[in-house]
Order: sequence, then C-alpha cells, then structure tokens
Amino acid sequence: MQRPTLPPHITVLERGWLSSNNILIRGRESSALMDSGYGTHAPQTLLLVESALNGRPLDLLLNTHLHSDHCGGNAALQGAYPALMTLIPPGLARHVSPWDPHALTYAPTGQTCPQFGFDALLLPGTEIRLGDTLWQIHAAPGHDPHSVILFEPAARVLVSADALWERGFGVVFPELEGVDAFAAVGDTLDLIESLAPAIVIPGHGPAFASIETSLASARARLDSFVSHPEKHISHAAKVLLKFKLLEVQSLALPAFIAWARATSYFLLIYSTHFSELDFAQWVENLIADLIRSGAATRDGLMIRNAG
Repeated sequence: MQRPTLPPHITVLERGWLSSNNILIRGRESSALMDSGYGTHAPQTLLLVESALNGRPLDLLLNTHLHSDHCGGNAALQGAYPALMTLIPPGLARHVSPWDPHALTYAPTGQTCPQFGFDALLLPGTEIRLGDTLWQIHAAPGHDPHSVILFEPAARVLVSADALWERGFGVVFPELEGVDAFAAVGDTLDLIESLAPAIVIPGHGPAFASIETSLASARARLDSFVSHPEKHISHAAKVLLKFKLLEVQSLALPAFIAWARATSYFLLIYSTHFSELDFAQWVENLIADLIRSGAATRDGLMIRNAG
C-alpha cells in the first residue's frame, strides 16, 4: 500500500504497539516531539530522537494523553534535554504534580511510567507553534476522556493519537469503569471528519490518507461495541493481557494469572461482568483467545508474545 508523503519538517518514528509513535517536528529555530513511548523503551526512544535531530536540541515535548505508552519516555527525555519544555493536556495535570500513579491509571492497569514533570498545558481551542507552523489543539474524548488531537490546517495533517487508527481506535477506558463514553468516541470521529485531514498520523501504525475508509471502519467498530458492549469489555481485557506480554515477552501462566489478580482493572472487569466464572479459568480463556488470534503462543505453562 502506498503511504502518503509527509511534509519534510515532520518525521514519524513509527514504533510497535507497546510504545506509541513519536512525531518529531523541526523548524528553523526549534523542534518538538509529540508523545514519547513506553518507559521500558526509553533508551531506544532517546537514540531515535537524537539521531533524527542530528545534533540539535529538543525544545518541546507534548503528550496527546497520559497513557503509559504515550508518556513513558518523558522522564528520560527531560533528563537528556535539561531545557526541554513539557506540555500535557489539562485533565490529569493535578495528578502529575504531585505524582499519583493510581489516578493516572498506571497502577490500575498494571503498567509502569517513570515520574515526570510538566511546564504548561495543551488547552483545547487554542493553537501552538511547533517548529515553524501553527497547530490547532482539539479535545478528543472517548478512548481517554482527557486526550487531545492536533491539526495543522495548512498541510492538513492530523495527529490523531488513539482516537482514530487506520483500522479502529483505542480501548474506550471510561467504559471499563462504568462511565458512558461510546458517544464521545462518535463525537470525536465526527470532529475528525469535519477537520477534513489529508494525512492522519495515528498513535500506532503508519500514517495514512484513507480517511473516509478509516472513519467508516471506526464507526462500524463503534456500532458493534454499542450493540454488544460485552465485546468491548472482553476486547479490553485481552488488550491489557497483550500489553503485558509485549512488555515482558513471556510469562508463566501462574505468574500471568497472579499479575491479573493484582491488577485492579482486571478485578473490576471480572467482578462487574464475569464474576460467575472462576477467575483463573477466565484469564486462561482470554489467553486462549489471544493464542487463537495469533497474538500469543503457549508452550506448556509458558505464554509468549507473538504477532
């Protein structure tokens, strides 16, 4: 499939699914990076950014939202570039300083994120200069109620984070807590359509130009979840398991079950939707689904990442 050609001042450091993409924007006098990947990938993030900057400093760091796979490299980048200014969406800022890993969802999801600080907020409805161009900041609730997306209207480039992928969108985390958020996903998709981007840089996967096709795919997925919310719940549980596998690559089944039992999002999903099942068997059934889909393999008690 032919991919769109990005403006020369934009470089996408496309990562896997444990780390989000890192989007580097270079101007005549300054540079900016959107999102920093997962904490365990921070050394690789530093090398990639340093190579792309070719000796220039990194001036700005932005996070589209504060999920661990989008801001886990913040602390390392702040250490490597002491003059770096960091901007985050306002919704969870009060939990970044002082640091609260529970309110920031790192502890509940069983994920890690090294502590970082911030200097200013990405306020929806305003613009920010990144490199030599002005970018619009838009609220994009749904996947994360506090997420933002950024749009550069001259080149019609959209950084969509996890609000829109080439095929779908990210887990709608508020729904796991019993908060209705599917309508917000739909509103954000409508917003993206109204912006009429020519190129979308998603949080995961390559940049794409098939906007109408991607929006149709996302809306079909959303309709399926609205009609059968249990599908979304099971999907979310498997995503959390897959994320853990991406992080550690292999884990013995008893340790995997113990990790799930110690992860409060899993306990919430289980107690709310699957309490009639044995917990260990429920987790093992989810792992079996991952294996059937090619996302994992099993050798005796050892579960390994795949795909």
